[in-house]
Amino acid sequence: MKPDCTLRACLREPIPEIAEAASYLDEAVSAHLDGQSDLADKLIRRANMRVIREWTESLWGPGYLRYRIVSDVSPGIPDEHRVKERMPYAAEKRALHRRDGYHCRFCGIPVIRAEVRARIRTYYPNALPWGRKNTDQHAAFQAMWVVYDHLLPHSKGGTNELGNIVVACAPCNNARCDSTLNEVGLINPMTREPVNSKWDGLERFR
Repeated sequence: MKPDCTLRACLREPIPEIAEAASYLDEAVSAHLDGQSDLADKLIRRANMRVIREWTESLWGPGYLRYRIVSDVSPGIPDEHRVKERMPYAAEKRALHRRDGYHCRFCGIPVIRAEVRARIRTYYPNALPWGRKNTDQHAAFQAMWVVYDHLLPHSKGGTNELGNIVVACAPCNNARCDSTLNEVGLINPMTREPVNSKWDGLERFR
């Protein structure tokens, strides 16, 4: 692994097509709420872009993960000494979204909760594929899948205190895995203000 001394906000900058897909999905929800299901279906399909899948898979491969030589690496700790609950509860997740909104605190892309994705898929199962394989999942929903990322990884003693968790997208979260921010040369996202936009995570879908 080649050491890297630079710090960066995210492992890879987002591509513009992600914002384009988010716009299609936002329009799709508005169309659905207006009773225009055919238009909503078309827009959801349009957001399923191959280039977005390629962006996601590039992060899940070795290309963008560069390690640094650091002296303060937290060792992994045995399971019995880790915080029992790995993920925050529903109330904590709501608090995180009130603080961070619906954008990844690392790369800044819009994110969507799995529960919202499931609701949309109930109405549009053909437009929103979600199979077991990555390649069988809707590219935009996959890239924008919200996760709750421990800044100090759970495997290294990270807690579920809100100061140790941020809203993130699945690609940023999965790419870093259980490395510390310092190991992969990432700036602590809590030192930057969250993205402030009108994006609501498609929460208004009913």
